[in-house]
Amino acid sequence: MRPNELTEGKRWLQQGERDLDDARFALSGNRFNLACFLAQQSAEKVLKGYLYFKGAEEVWGHSVSELCGDASGFDKEFETLKKMAASLDKYYIPTRYPNGLPGGIPAEAFDKDDAEKAISLAESVYSFVEERLL
Repeated sequence: MRPNELTEGKRWLQQGERDLDDARFALSGNRFNLACFLAQQSAEKVLKGYLYFKGAEEVWGHSVSELCGDASGFDKEFETLKKMAASLDKYYIPTRYPNGLPGGIPAEAFDKDDAEKAISLAESVYSFVEERLL
């Protein structure tokens, strides 16, 4: 592993961990759409961190599912994670933009159950990646 891979991987993992903490904070303030979005962001960044750690030179995209697919090139177990965590992708656009929904606004469209599910999935992604990098 080159030093830059280690540094870049750590940066993405640290921000992913912070986003997960921020998702929990948003949940505690009943900002459910924001909690969902931050959970998706956490999983995305943690997966990108893993890919950088593994030496991937180009890490692109925002899809948790696709990033799991990329990571499966290094560890086939990411295919299992992909099946479980892919639903986080639905929190990328509709949680932020009113035109990502058929009506209403994101603040009204997401509830506590959505936020708790999203955070739980993001925690699973974080744990999964952490186990493979220890």
